[in-house]
Amino acid sequence: MPGDYSLSDVLERIYNNQLALEAALMELTLHAEQQGVPEVGHNVRGALDTIDENAGHIKQGLARLRINNL
Repeated sequence: MPGDYSLSDVLERIYNNQLALEAALMELTLHAEQQGVPEVGHNVRGALDTIDENAGHIKQGLARLRINNL
């Protein structure tokens, strides 16, 4: 299907991958903290904050792309 590879579809899949990576990083962060390596957890949480901060902006941009492509 042509719509399967539209720009908005591809960007949506990249966004979903970002969310999956965020979840995986959080699991690893929790594991590192439980193993007594809090500085690793602190550093990764900083990166996760950036991912989270950008997620809303990306989602809004995707919504606008979809509306404009209707």
